[in-house]
Amino acid sequence: MKFWEESITNKLLILMIIVFTLELIFPNIEDNFSLIPALSIFEPWRFITSIFLHADFFHIFWNGFALLMFGNFLEARISKKDYILLFFVSGIFGNILFYLFNPNSSVHALGASGAIFGILGCLGILYPNLTVYFGLAPMPMIFAVIIWGVISFFGIFIPSYIAHEAHLGGLIIGIIYGIYLRKKFESQRIKRRKIIYYFA
Repeated sequence: MKFWEESITNKLLILMIIVFTLELIFPNIEDNFSLIPALSIFEPWRFITSIFLHADFFHIFWNGFALLMFGNFLEARISKKDYILLFFVSGIFGNILFYLFNPNSSVHALGASGAIFGILGCLGILYPNLTVYFGLAPMPMIFAVIIWGVISFFGIFIPSYIAHEAHLGGLIIGIIYGIYLRKKFESQRIKRRKIIYYFA
């Protein structure tokens, strides 16, 4: 019980499952809370609420699985404040980038992918040698991040049902935040060394 109470990642996942259940019961929720570029500039809450909506079972399953695996790993290694900020800023910026590429579209964009890609980007900077599987191929996290970035970039120009813009936007924020955290951690280590040296 304590694990679930303390894990922000698991709370976010539970919230997504609850929202998805409500979507099944009340389908019009997507009309009011998903990201619809043509409406979102006048209804800005959509940039946030769409993060917790999902199109179908497989959509929430794979997003939930990625969040559970990578989110819990990162959350255990940075502050709760940094983790929450990373999640929401990545998700929102991903939605903003989708909007900028499709300002007049009436398509419904939804899902936590932008936020999750932010987590992946951050991990790529903080733990570049962490082994992950891209399909069945094991590789360092930083290589996987590069591949995801290339796919997301070129995917923007190929018509599909995937919001590659949101993926790329989240990934960019994750990388930037990862660089910030890495410098922050290095600065803290330097300060600790100075304190130890002073009192030795």
